[in-house]
Amino acid sequence: MAADPTDTTVTTDTAEQQPETSAAATATVSVKKLSAEELIKGFEAEQLKSELPEIYVGDTVRVGVRISEGNKERVQPYEGVVISKRHGGLNETITVRRIFQGIGVERVFMLHSPQVASIKVERRGKVRRAKLFYLRERVGKATRVKQRFDR
Repeated sequence: MAADPTDTTVTTDTAEQQPETSAAATATVSVKKLSAEELIKGFEAEQLKSELPEIYVGDTVRVGVRISEGNKERVQPYEGVVISKRHGGLNETITVRRIFQGIGVERVFMLHSPQVASIKVERRGKVRRAKLFYLRERVGKATRVKQRFDR
């Protein structure tokens, strides 16, 4: 049987077969080295959140953002319409737009960031585009998105 170089093997001889002085010399341990790519993939897999809801463009979401003030930490809700989704995996981001005191405010959230405490979908939106940047030019009731009931 040929030895596979990726196997981890430990062999030790008993005291009856070999004298005590050469027991340390006969113990062999082979350890598989991890490449940089495997290390990065393993680290990213640990950082991924598993309890994220299905988020689509056009949805109204409430994002709980962790804010630290001095030594205290609190969660502040940020509610708005998702106007874009980008990237994937650990780098996945959503852009959320809301109107605050008559001014449009957009924030980009990394979904798997520790700063994002929670995400809740308030209502589903019925849209026909992947990016809703046209909402930036609209004011008032024109910024409303139809509700979707099938998801």
